[in-house]
Amino acid sequence: MRFLEGHSPSYDLTYNDVFVVPNSSDVVSRFDVDLSTGDGTGTTIPVVVANMTAVAGRRMAETVARRGGIVVIPQDLPVDAVRTTVEFVKSRDLVADTPVTLTDDDSVSDAIALIHKRAHGAAVVVDAAGRPTGLVTDAATVGVDRFARVRDIALTDFVTAPLDTEPRRVFELLENRPVGVAVLTAPDGSLGGVLTRTGAVRAGIYSPSLDAAGRLRVAAAIGINGDVASKARTLAEAGIDVLVIDTAHGHQLKMIEAIKAVAALGLGIPLAAGNVVSAEGTRDLIGAGASIVKVGVGPGAMCTTRMMTGVGRPQFSAVLECASAAKELGGHVWADGGVRHPRDVALALAAGAANVMIGSWFAGTYESPGDLMFDRDGRPYKESFGMASKRAVAARTSADSGFDRARKALFEEGISSSRMALDPDRGGVEDLLDHITSGVRSTCTYVGAANLAELHERVVLGVQSSAGFAEGHPLPTGW
Repeated sequence: MRFLEGHSPSYDLTYNDVFVVPNSSDVVSRFDVDLSTGDGTGTTIPVVVANMTAVAGRRMAETVARRGGIVVIPQDLPVDAVRTTVEFVKSRDLVADTPVTLTDDDSVSDAIALIHKRAHGAAVVVDAAGRPTGLVTDAATVGVDRFARVRDIALTDFVTAPLDTEPRRVFELLENRPVGVAVLTAPDGSLGGVLTRTGAVRAGIYSPSLDAAGRLRVAAAIGINGDVASKARTLAEAGIDVLVIDTAHGHQLKMIEAIKAVAALGLGIPLAAGNVVSAEGTRDLIGAGASIVKVGVGPGAMCTTRMMTGVGRPQFSAVLECASAAKELGGHVWADGGVRHPRDVALALAAGAANVMIGSWFAGTYESPGDLMFDRDGRPYKESFGMASKRAVAARTSADSGFDRARKALFEEGISSSRMALDPDRGGVEDLLDHITSGVRSTCTYVGAANLAELHERVVLGVQSSAGFAEGHPLPTGW
């Protein structure tokens, strides 16, 4: 990577401050670009979903891993809950999505509550043996008595196919059908999953993030308090593929001790730790045994750290410096926070990040754990909150004494409730992954990079004014 001016400026930069200069390219198509990462996590697209309670659940983990990314399960979950989530994700099909299910006797109100748990907008009706008998769509519930039974509205004329049917064939079966969801069945006739038209197309574009046994990958986080080594061992035994040691201020003695304790276990999985924003912090964490360092203090949408404390660093410069330091030691960095557009993901990768960690951007999707709600104008949204906020701290300290909870409540940071609207065009996390990876692939074609390593090597960046950044925004309604 180099700057257009021949040297980096003497001040720190964030994503809005820089732009990519087009370069000579022999990369003909964006589909010729390899987006797989080399940090040992097995991701085939450079996306890690942050360990936020409002974002990272099992539905998110299944869906993102199927498209090549990985989700970090939050540290606040009990071990048994993490184990259940890992078992769920690793038992999922590599192509078909897992639908929500109903029975004939369920009510229409039950259907309405469940349909929005999946981006494909349908629920499958199954009999006592788990065989699909009907399909309920969102449209089928409109204007219907909420106490009516599902049997009264379920579609019985729907596309079915064996679970091992080629995605292209499923697309062909759905091409002229009014409902774009196919129900896939296992050899015994039971429900195996569903696949949409778009899902069939995606299956030919993305490669799942798989472990050595060919199952979907999932990561989990722990903090730096308590018996860190014991927690890490338990999670590794539960089957996680990446362990993240996470705290807001990663460059501290307690973090170093935690990394050393976990590294000494020889768990055989990548160890990520953070967060830091300096070369010195990066070197210390890698020196303690981390293979990946999380970079970012204060850039997240739910984070108030910089406004509360003045602590942090503009994210592009932080990633650039930390990635350079990590590379010298054979390590890697994740750019954690601050991305608002696909361009920001591309710029983080250009700066040297192996993966980009995304949180709040994915909170407003069907796959995030929260319930779908509607504002007074009928617009759908979900709630998000920071992991150092009052809401998160209250959940994390529920087992503490009343006095300790009250004391910790005095030092909360972060937003406790924020409405994250569902984009009407990109309501599912897969829609956002399409949006992001399309942008990154296109960036690579402009640079002449066939993979992410070449993107970092070949990219030329310029520094722009705020007016230059504003000029790049589309003006769909004119000026």
